[in-house]
Amino acid sequence: MHCPSCGHATLARLSEQELRCHCGFHYFHNVASAVKVALCWRDELLVAVRAREPGRGLWDLPGGFVDPRESLEQAALRELGEEIGWQPAPEQLRYLGSFPNTYHFDGIDYCTCDAVFAVMLTEKPQLRAADDVAELHWVARQALAPERFAFPSTRRALTLLP
Repeated sequence: MHCPSCGHATLARLSEQELRCHCGFHYFHNVASAVKVALCWRDELLVAVRAREPGRGLWDLPGGFVDPRESLEQAALRELGEEIGWQPAPEQLRYLGSFPNTYHFDGIDYCTCDAVFAVMLTEKPQLRAADDVAELHWVARQALAPERFAFPSTRRALTLLP
């Protein structure tokens, strides 16, 4: 591997996440944080259809990557605004848990830790699919098909729903 600092093909992998070059460059490839939000109304769950790879056309929960200097909660609210055009009050977010995931994009596997939140709704908000969401559907919980979800972390998140 080529070192991004000196350009020589001397970047050595010391472990799954640690790389070092003889020039002194030292890099840790750490896990990326991501969030998913389960919007629940009565016995229905909001399902987002992915507009892009990975998993184009498959189901997901609204969410995405956490930006630098952003909390998980801030990221969840921002992603909801970007993807469905709606945000709950911050105190409505309920943390459920987290799961490891692999996000394969442009030939690279990104290891992520996906934090899952839920929002229990008393009424259905007006929503619109935007950003990397092609469609939105309210699906009865008994009709949820885990195999239709793009990521193992989302399939596992379904087990945490209140």
